[in-house]
Amino acid sequence: MQQLLTTKVEILAGQLTAGDVRVVTAESCTGGGIAQALTAIAGSSEWFEGGFVTYSNASKKNMLGVSTKTLDENGAVSEEVVIEMTAGALARSEAKLAVAVSGVAGPGGGSDDKPVGTVWLSWQLEGQLASSRCFHFQGDREAVRYQAIEAAVDGLIKLSAEKSES
Repeated sequence: MQQLLTTKVEILAGQLTAGDVRVVTAESCTGGGIAQALTAIAGSSEWFEGGFVTYSNASKKNMLGVSTKTLDENGAVSEEVVIEMTAGALARSEAKLAVAVSGVAGPGGGSDDKPVGTVWLSWQLEGQLASSRCFHFQGDREAVRYQAIEAAVDGLIKLSAEKSES
């Protein structure tokens, strides 16, 4: 399973290098796992700008500029929050491409409307609107986090490919 993720990151690395694009991460439930996966391959300093691990609501507000109103009205695990996270990561870095994640990895913390495995991801290219998606992953905490990391990389590959086609 880990080899598949490494292969995907290598594909992404090729796209980002060819397009001269740097990426930034804004993570909550993955705790830096996306950044770790991206930097696990040699040469990632060519295209990886950095990452924000914003586990608490306070850090989402202070580090990424997520509004208190958005958090209060929608909760941290929401489309609105991850969209503000990608925008904040782009605004606070030199990157041109951002990914953000917030979710309920478990085993506790879920609710009827946001059960364990609910994960929101957002991707954004500088100057464009963010795209986002809600996932409902299965498995234990480690499995949910791994699936979120893989989905984040898949979305980065897709958006990076779209950028190079334009």
